[in-house]
Amino acid sequence: MSVKDKVIEIIAEQAVLEPGDVTMDSSLEDLGIDSLGLVESIFAIEEEFDISVPFNANEPTESDFDITNVQSIITGIEALITAQKA
Repeated sequence: MSVKDKVIEIIAEQAVLEPGDVTMDSSLEDLGIDSLGLVESIFAIEEEFDISVPFNANEPTESDFDITNVQSIITGIEALITAQKA
């Protein structure tokens, strides 16, 4: 399963949606994911890919990790995975 598919699966599970209902330009807010759901999604992503996401749940707007939409989250995760392998 690709990074994209797995991230969509994690986000869909958190939003209680089918993966097909999650689009690349969906924001987490659009999907009904609140701040607690966001934190749980980040933890699930970290565990799935064995990475550390630079995200501060207390100050999400100050984070270096872009959570604007699903595409930005996937792009950020792929970059973290690449950096970890380097």
